[in-house]
Amino acid sequence: MLWVARLSGLCSLAMVMVVLSPSIQSFPPAEAIRSSHYLRIPAAAGGYNHHLAAASGDAESLVFRRAPRFHNAAECEPPSANGTSVCDPSLVHIAITLDEEYLRGSIAVVHSVLTHARCPENVFFHLLLSEPGLESVVRSAFPGLRFKAYYFDPDRVRALISTSVRQALEQPLNYARNYLGDILERCVNRVIYLDSDLVVVDDIGKLWRTRLGSRAVGAPEYCHANFTKYFTDRFWSDHRLAATFAGRRPCYFNTGVMVLDLVRWRRAGYTRRIERWMEVQKSGAAPSGAGRIYELGSLPPFLLVFAGHVAPIEHRWNQHGLGGDNVRGSCRDLHPGHVSLLHWSGSGKPWVRLDSNRPCPLDHLWAPYDLYGPADA
Repeated sequence: MLWVARLSGLCSLAMVMVVLSPSIQSFPPAEAIRSSHYLRIPAAAGGYNHHLAAASGDAESLVFRRAPRFHNAAECEPPSANGTSVCDPSLVHIAITLDEEYLRGSIAVVHSVLTHARCPENVFFHLLLSEPGLESVVRSAFPGLRFKAYYFDPDRVRALISTSVRQALEQPLNYARNYLGDILERCVNRVIYLDSDLVVVDDIGKLWRTRLGSRAVGAPEYCHANFTKYFTDRFWSDHRLAATFAGRRPCYFNTGVMVLDLVRWRRAGYTRRIERWMEVQKSGAAPSGAGRIYELGSLPPFLLVFAGHVAPIEHRWNQHGLGGDNVRGSCRDLHPGHVSLLHWSGSGKPWVRLDSNRPCPLDHLWAPYDLYGPADA
């Protein structure tokens, strides 16, 4: 029966490749990988080097490949002569976090965006990091990349974080997205936030041009999901708390892919609104957990503030849950419809499963954007 399971997995992967084929044929990532050069992790990022060496036993074999340069299509608006200016109105702004554990994933995110962008020279990355030096890996892997690194102080949010169903969800850097309106330059009026466990397989300019109307947040919504499960019985039994959603039609949305209108965000003080809900959670989180109003880390405060007030974006821009949610070893299929972004939200990450030779079928779609590999490859 094992051969039947394997055949089923291969058929699933083949069907996904057919769905994705227009994007992949237009910008073949395999060609980009083959033309890459190899580079060793700079000494400044030695922490990550040591972390990976613990798994392989050979730090000298650990390298990232250097991606080729990506150039604009003829119809793209030329970027300003001042290549370092973050205020250039022609730029597409993307914010991602950068840490040791997810560095490999973050590099793949950048690579996938550049591979499929019609105007890659007009993409500007805002890297949020809590450890100095990791930005040098990005600089080495992507010569000529437009980006700026911002230090996010973990102490800014640490006291507000309560325990979650997964320890990974408790990391302070997960909450950096709450502070983009404060961290980024005031001239940055809009930004796309992307998690570090996804790849983009379409032109990011399409997502950038999404109309948000009067909303500060745009994201794919999933109104069929059981919204009540994102909060505890204590929350729903307290009429004052539950009344938060009165007059709204709240739907679940995944905060790993969002388009943010930072002008509206700053004007409405949304960062402070999110913090206030974290304070409510923290003040009621007794040792027994009886006073908690949610269990899922950084997501519920976003839902409390924005659910029911989100500009809907096509589901193709967040095919999430490919990491199996919080169930280890589970493989997920894609949602029906077109695919522009694959998201391995959940506990299973594609690089971990690929390295352990126990991948899910869809993990092979992440592999072409992976720039991590042995020195003798």
